Amino acid sequence: MSTYTVPFVINGEERRVEKTFDVTSPATGKVLHKCGIATEEDVVAAIAAAEIAGEKWRDSPAAERRDIILKAAEIMDMRRDELAGYMMDEVGAPRGWADFNINLVIDMYKDVAGRVGAIEGTVPPCQPGLTSIVVKEPYGVVLAIAPWNASYILGTRSVLFPLAAGCTVVFKGSETAPRTHRAIVSVLAEAGLPRGVLNYIVTDPAHASTVTEALIANMSVKKINFTGSTAVGRIIAKLAGQHLKPVVLELGGKAPAIVWEDANLDLAAEQTALGAFFFSGQVCMSTERIIVHKKVGKAFQEKLLATLEKMYPSKGDALVLINANGVDKNKKLIRDALNKGASLLNGDVDAEEISKTRMRPIVVSKVTPDMDLYKTESFGPSVSLIEVESEEEALRVANDTEYGLTSAVFTEDLRVGLRIARGIESGAVHINNMTIHDEMTLPHGGVKASGYGRFNTLTGVEEWVRTKTITWRN
Repeated sequence: MSTYTVPFVINGEERRVEKTFDVTSPATGKVLHKCGIATEEDVVAAIAAAEIAGEKWRDSPAAERRDIILKAAEIMDMRRDELAGYMMDEVGAPRGWADFNINLVIDMYKDVAGRVGAIEGTVPPCQPGLTSIVVKEPYGVVLAIAPWNASYILGTRSVLFPLAAGCTVVFKGSETAPRTHRAIVSVLAEAGLPRGVLNYIVTDPAHASTVTEALIANMSVKKINFTGSTAVGRIIAKLAGQHLKPVVLELGGKAPAIVWEDANLDLAAEQTALGAFFFSGQVCMSTERIIVHKKVGKAFQEKLLATLEKMYPSKGDALVLINANGVDKNKKLIRDALNKGASLLNGDVDAEEISKTRMRPIVVSKVTPDMDLYKTESFGPSVSLIEVESEEEALRVANDTEYGLTSAVFTEDLRVGLRIARGIESGAVHINNMTIHDEMTLPHGGVKASGYGRFNTLTGVEEWVRTKTITWRN
């Protein structure tokens, strides 16, 4: 076992505390290292450092911020193997998923660097004798909270967009991936980010509510972003509302993929299999419900099962989940559905794997609204097949959920695809592609219980500035 302890970073200095917790590999069950447990004292110190650093950072030239961000992209690439190793160890990520994270973050740095100078004010017309300007100013200290599953993507975007806008940040990392999230801070520090502009703390589940409430309640914190489950998002939103603070939320999903009667079934089978089981289904954009036209239901089912056997062979290794709770949750949802009349098409709900954190892909059909699986986000390797006979029925099923993050439609008729896309209540619809899709030129966020606010593009930067009106007598 490693003797390393993941430190906090406050005002550019590593901060080690007496109390720690173990960080365990989901693949092996072995302890990887330890991490400090933040307390309210650490919260106060991190916020104070951010507030002091903000006095200069808010007025830093756009070119300075741009150059630091571009340098971070170079460093991310140079440290690729090291960074991938942290993510593979802490969250059980395959090397391909770790590289995907790193590549997207490199692109994110480059894209955001080019947007730093695009924040502009206006000169609106006023009544005779007056002149006005509207300037955009950074909020100040921002609280960023990111999850473990897409560790580098979600962690980096939580801090990068506020930093680009001239805010300073207190980053509360995930207790599941503390060294991975610490590496984000390390990359930006190496790139030249001034001390105190980005501060990093982590705590364990037992202290999470106390620490989070202290962060949100502190008067110096002006805005919050949180990516994670809808259940925790509701708590964050409630606390933010109590303290009258704006918040950007990217929460859970129950993404539908509609396979229409004219769809390319080979493409649909490939993309829905990827969308459902990529990284063991532990992605907020994962395909959870495949809504297929009855005319092609049987043919699609055959192609989907054949595709799954190629991608995830029954004699190969089972998929790794972050912990045993994820496996238990999925099996409970599947058993409930089977007990209420669903049919098992792929997998074995009673299979025992080499560890309690592993599970193979499961597909069930004949899923109905009275089953927990119909509406509950599984966040794991299970997907439902639901047959429909009309567009109206497809849209009703697709929208029959509290979530609305992403979705997909498979059809060879773009007019049909666009018509269905306009009817889906979702932050994104991908025609002839899987539900998992994120790139820097596209706004990212959800509707309904999947959250509000947007990451990416100039919109994602301008989430972190507010307008100030200035007038004067001529």
